[in-house]
Amino acid sequence: MASPSTIDELLAIMARLRDRERGCPWDVEQTFASIAPYTIEEAYEVADAIERGALGELCDELGDLLLQVVFHAQMASEQGAFAFNDVVAAICDKMVRRHPHVFADAEVADAAAQTAAWEEHKRGERAGREDASVLAEIPRGLPEWIRARKLQKRAATVGFDWPGAEAVLAKLDEELGELRHEIDAGESRAKLEDEFGDVLFVMCNLARKLDIDPGAALRGANAKFERRFRHMETLAGERGVDFAALPLAEQEQFWSEARLADHAGRLDR
Repeated sequence: MASPSTIDELLAIMARLRDRERGCPWDVEQTFASIAPYTIEEAYEVADAIERGALGELCDELGDLLLQVVFHAQMASEQGAFAFNDVVAAICDKMVRRHPHVFADAEVADAAAQTAAWEEHKRGERAGREDASVLAEIPRGLPEWIRARKLQKRAATVGFDWPGAEAVLAKLDEELGELRHEIDAGESRAKLEDEFGDVLFVMCNLARKLDIDPGAALRGANAKFERRFRHMETLAGERGVDFAALPLAEQEQFWSEARLADHAGRLDR
């Protein structure tokens, strides 16, 4: 039986892969920028495994995500910037510093109070930096719906927030009205994009107020559309019909059948 692997073994593997004489040509030519998309992809695959309750896959996906951290740390080490141990030390220091109720004498009443204390700690850390804005250090490389949510949550920490979902719904109606106006006026693509962005930003705010993850909601909508569309194609094939050749009205009849089958639980999830 093989002995348990350690983080040191993984670090050694990554160093060997990046060795310019004996390593892997693909790994050697990678940069922070070229690897970043893979890091984001692996994080999404972790989230997907969690959502599906696939714990066996989650183990593998977490390993893939860990490899991304090791990959970035190895490249940084080669440049003399920092090493993997520095990454570990930094996050250990941050966790202890931001949890004085666990590692020191501070007290918090509940999870909500801890969230408020966490934000206060972060504000204190930002205060001594060049950019002391409440919105500082929200990464620009995040998927935009995640960044929108973070911007909104940060603004809310200083009271700049809607009082509830109803107020956000009213704002959404306003933004949709503005978008309709620009469409009817035949405005430029740039203007339509601007107004459409306002709609999406308010939708992200509404999701936050309803405690809904917009990414998870869209994944669910995508999955629902896909299974219903595939069922339409199957029905058409069983009836000897070329679905693509049908007029929209007849395609929508197939869609109605697929919706009914989905509601009845007869489609694979």
